[in-house]
Amino acid sequence: MNEIYMAGPSVTNEDIEIVLDSLKTSWYGKNIYHYVETFEKDFAKYHDRSFALMTPNCTTALHLLLDGLGIGVGDEVIAPECTWIGSVACVKYQRATTILADIDPVSWCLTAESIEKVITPLTKAVIVVDLYGNMPDYEAIKKVCDKHNIYMIEDAAESLGSIYKGVRAGKFGIGSTFSFHRTKTITTGEGGMLLLDDEELYERCKFLRDHGRVPGSYFNTEITFKYMPFNIQAALGYAQFKRIDELVGKKRWILNGFKDRLKDIPDLLLNPEPNHVTNGAWAPALVFGKSHGMTRDLALLEIPKMKLPVRPFFYPLSSLPAFDQEDMGRINNPVAYDISSRGINLPCALNLTENDLDRYSKGIHDLLAVH
Repeated sequence: MNEIYMAGPSVTNEDIEIVLDSLKTSWYGKNIYHYVETFEKDFAKYHDRSFALMTPNCTTALHLLLDGLGIGVGDEVIAPECTWIGSVACVKYQRATTILADIDPVSWCLTAESIEKVITPLTKAVIVVDLYGNMPDYEAIKKVCDKHNIYMIEDAAESLGSIYKGVRAGKFGIGSTFSFHRTKTITTGEGGMLLLDDEELYERCKFLRDHGRVPGSYFNTEITFKYMPFNIQAALGYAQFKRIDELVGKKRWILNGFKDRLKDIPDLLLNPEPNHVTNGAWAPALVFGKSHGMTRDLALLEIPKMKLPVRPFFYPLSSLPAFDQEDMGRINNPVAYDISSRGINLPCALNLTENDLDRYSKGIHDLLAVH
């Protein structure tokens, strides 16, 4: 019986050839950053953005943006209660304060109402996360941000290929960020991208990315970060990006395959796709309806017994020891705590087959039949 993997990329011979080319040509002459610059240019164009900066990962892309915007001590940044910690680590790096807001029970993203509820005179920005490829109501959120004169930042790490009302994920807000982690739709092993439209902000972030040096020199005017990508890493990203329609298509095939195989079970919620959204479906997430009496923690215990992989729905950040604010979080953000307690992630590896989906879906049926 073949092992089913939780996550993993699709790497072709053409990908390997392009990486080999970078290994041969990245050391001398004008090709040192050829694939970095080509990948940046093509990625920005695809998302209808003016500028792109590749980074070592999505967390560093977010950090560049916050520092470029001048957010720091005394400032507050709103973020969703349920997301990966990388979405908010940048706030801590800047010694600003993270304010966690509740999520929508269907999209699992921030809402205009939950954001407005926690805005204060100290609020400088909101980081909106397109969780699991889902898209929030960006029109309503933008109105709130404009009303209060705060920056809207899009964390699109999980939404490559998603579309909201005809606009690609990655086009929303003052800036948007992507992840190319080994688990993502496009991978560079580790890697990220910052997309921008404001030229002055782009130049500032570009300056901050490489030790605060005067461009083309070894003269440093500030102590900044070392968040430069490298050509070999970018070559794989560029090669993968050339297959973006294929890779996003496979992700959507996985999500729709699970939806089709589990549609006979009532009271289950998988990544939603309302009429105005195309879901890039980075990872299928499943929230058990309350009628099943199934919890995240019980599923995490039982599913591996079937020799099947499983991940938890993102824990509420306030519940983690890193934040240690669970009592307050449960009161202020009850939807996030409820959804997370009943949610898991299904496999999203790009090597999944029909048989893998059949076997895993049978496991979900068996789990609910027993419990």
